[in-house]
Formats: sequence, C-alpha cells, structure tokens
Amino acid sequence: MPAPGIIPLVHTEPTIIERPAEPYLSLPVSVNMETIGPAIPDSHARLLAWMSEHDVEPAGPPFVRYNLIDMERELEIEVGLPIRIGVAGDGAIAAGALPAGRYASLIHVGPYEELYDANAALQAWADAEGLSFDMAETPDGDRFGSRLELYLTDPVEEPDPANWRTEVAYRLADEPTG
Repeated sequence: MPAPGIIPLVHTEPTIIERPAEPYLSLPVSVNMETIGPAIPDSHARLLAWMSEHDVEPAGPPFVRYNLIDMERELEIEVGLPIRIGVAGDGAIAAGALPAGRYASLIHVGPYEELYDANAALQAWADAEGLSFDMAETPDGDRFGSRLELYLTDPVEEPDPANWRTEVAYRLADEPTG
C-alpha cells in the first residue's frame, strides 16, 4: 500500500520504440471476452510444456498477440513465447516471426484486469500524436499487423498483482514515402 498522498505508477509515458523481427512459437486461440481470462494462462502452460518436450528454450517474456478483435463476438489471439532460433511447430503449435518496425509502447504496472485502460491510454496518445497503428477495420473486426501484451513479470516470482509489469505495444503503420 503506498504512503498517503503517493500515487502509485500505473503506466509509463507512451513512447515509440524500434523492435527487431523476433522468431516465436505460439498457440493460436479463438476466444471471447468471457473465455479470454482462463485461456491465456492455460495456453501458456501448454506452450511451455511443448517447448520443454522439444528442448526449446524461451528467449524472452511470454506474450499475447491480438490478431483480430471483435469485442462482441470473437478475438483471434496467439499465446506465444519468443525463441532464439527458428523452430518448426507441429500440431496446434505454430511458428512465426513478430514483425520488425516502429511500435507505440508503454509499460503498465498493475493487475492484468487493468490492461484495457492501458490500451486506451496508448490509443489516445497515438491519436494525439497523429500516429496510426498497423491495422485494418474489416467486417470480421479489427485486424492488427501486431498488437502485443508482453508479460514482463513472472507471477510466481512476484505474487502481488499491483507490481506486475506488462508492456503494451502496437506496430505503427508505415510512414508514407515520397
């Protein structure tokens, strides 16, 4: 509990970062707003078990990549882990590469349930800065080039959700040339 008069950090100031292309393995999942909560940790556990069986080491924090969002019906997500070298997936496990490029990013500190507010803050900042995300509005929902939530804190090592750090990052649309 913070001292009286001290406001705890909710998230860092948004910024633009450069991300290199990054190989990863994932478990693609279709969820809705009711099933997303348990689907993420369950899918991470399945992915980690597969990686352990195939002697593949993670090269960074776990993440969720949102590919299609229709808040009223379905969300197509990938629950993933970066890896050092390209490895072929099999069965339900898919291999891919997170795209390189410029990303709008912020670090949220607090429970996962607050990530909606962090995403809204990042979107408002990008709008104010005149930045566009790499996304398209389609009849099926919003399709993203890359919309990530990277879970920087291991809940086993830090059990207090108030201290969990999560990076929210959206790939920015390519700037017009010429």
